[in-house]
Amino acid sequence: MKLAYSPNSPYVRKCVLLAIQRGIDKQMELWTVGTTDPALVKVNPLSKVPTLVLDDGTALYDSPVICEYLDSVGDGPKMFPAAGPARWKALRQEALGDGILDATQPRRREIALPQDEGRQTYIALQQGKVKAALAVLEAEADSLGMLTNIGEITIACALGYMDFRYPNEPWRPGHPKLEAWYAKVAAMPAMTRMVPPG
Repeated sequence: MKLAYSPNSPYVRKCVLLAIQRGIDKQMELWTVGTTDPALVKVNPLSKVPTLVLDDGTALYDSPVICEYLDSVGDGPKMFPAAGPARWKALRQEALGDGILDATQPRRREIALPQDEGRQTYIALQQGKVKAALAVLEAEADSLGMLTNIGEITIACALGYMDFRYPNEPWRPGHPKLEAWYAKVAAMPAMTRMVPPG
């Protein structure tokens, strides 16, 4: 299988981190491809990374689907807990992490455009979503493990992405527990291996 890849994509990082944590990363070829490349459009009509192309040619997208598929491969530790409260917590935390990414990743294009009132309102709305999500994560930080499930992986990718793209909007102030947790996971080999090059 091969993963359509951009080294700066936090959604790609999420998929690769899950594969590393499960010990199946060597089974996955990283396919560096631009989002306008006809080869990507051929397998994913949305022309987005990540896209996972299986050995039989089936394409899966995007990160939640790919991660769930990767969790079904091999016999490594599962990153999606079995049915029950732990599963719902991990999936909710995945949604929070993805929500932070969804609120920050598109803003890069908005920031480069003329800052009329509509764009400023949009950016403030997205910043408010991130602030609210961070408050929830701070309250739950004591229960976060060391990238043992999809929720923790996604949260780590979201915090890393904010450091990478928005250093002028620091998330750490007011979130000491989350800051301490992230300092530990950011030093893990899987995380350092997947630091965006810029």
